[in-house]
Amino acid sequence: MDPLAWWKLGWTWAKKEVIWSMLGGQATEQGDCSRFKGNIPHCCKKNPTIVDLLPGTPYNQQIANCCKGGVISSWVQDPANAASSFQLSVGQAGTSNKTVRVPKNFTLLGPGPGYTCGPAKIVKPSKFTTPDNRRVTQALSKLLPHVFVLCTKLDPETKVLGWFLGYLTLNSFTVTWNVTCSYSQFLAQKTPTCCVSLSAFYNDTIVGCPTCSCGCQNITQPGTCVDPDSPHIASVVSNSDKNNLAPLVQCTSHMCPVRIHWHVKINYKEYWRVKIAITNFNYRMNYTQWNLVAQHPNFDNLTQIFSFNYEPLTPYGSINDTAMLWGVKFYNDLLMQAGPYGNVQSELLFKKDKTTFTFDKGWAFPRRIYFNGDNCVMPPPDSYPYLPNYGVRLPISMLHLVVTIMASSVVLLSYPW
Repeated sequence: MDPLAWWKLGWTWAKKEVIWSMLGGQATEQGDCSRFKGNIPHCCKKNPTIVDLLPGTPYNQQIANCCKGGVISSWVQDPANAASSFQLSVGQAGTSNKTVRVPKNFTLLGPGPGYTCGPAKIVKPSKFTTPDNRRVTQALSKLLPHVFVLCTKLDPETKVLGWFLGYLTLNSFTVTWNVTCSYSQFLAQKTPTCCVSLSAFYNDTIVGCPTCSCGCQNITQPGTCVDPDSPHIASVVSNSDKNNLAPLVQCTSHMCPVRIHWHVKINYKEYWRVKIAITNFNYRMNYTQWNLVAQHPNFDNLTQIFSFNYEPLTPYGSINDTAMLWGVKFYNDLLMQAGPYGNVQSELLFKKDKTTFTFDKGWAFPRRIYFNGDNCVMPPPDSYPYLPNYGVRLPISMLHLVVTIMASSVVLLSYPW
């Protein structure tokens, strides 16, 4: 498994704490443990970095919710795999609540930057429900070692899912600490990572992604993008730096790693149909367990969806205008790297609401789209495929007729019989 895909959690100890042993995770570096003789700690660094263990780890090194290779699903897609845990035994931290100090300067990479973690706060003890839901225990034992739990959750303000909020719970003696890490797309990368193109059956115009949505082609520096028609494309991709998180994208006008195309396909008497296609232009990354969040007022009347999973997002109660879509497991939940297999698609069938439905003024197109939590660049509204309006085109035809008649009159006056 690619180590770049792992989450990485770090912090700074308040005193001279060390990690004696761990279950379900490991520190990336041991640090200087020369002051210890005989029994050597697992990690002596002042600022340790922890990663998850791989699947197949021996059972005596596991705890619940561990060993997923550092991959956490979004809460909506897969609640059972939306948390990751590891346990560690800490030394030189003291033996009472008064001597134990809360760690500080928490950091989270998942796998790249973008997360900002707040300070640790003391909260009520964590409670745990047994698998049969018949008993609830909580972290009160003074013999309980430190336990970290990392999970994902929906941000109700932006309605964006994925690696958005990380929650850490540290149980030590009778104290539970909570740290919230929030994701920012602007901190994660300097440019957007996806864009949206539009088309409709009632107009021949295909509105592509805005030019330079995610950057512009640098003609003075060859190799910044890959020409799909190049005879040496295989060698260019294979020789690229696999340890680099920066996208290696196909040369396009928008230069985005991912494009989402929304096509208004068919109009029925009581229904209308939309086709969504997601294309990967990144030669350096496959998108595992991808997700798409779309906002449109007709999602409250979504009748059927084909080959995608769907879950409505209703952070504002009765307003159902946002949907989360993701691939079917073992079918299209993996968006392959750029190439002939680097796309997934589905169709959505909506029931018309006579009080709101219209094809006029771009109503049939989405208000906003996110891919893997990142806001995608939309075309400007005035460029949307318009609904043909013959009432508007009639004056143009009349003007053309008047000009033609006037020109004919001039010719007749110039050449009298």
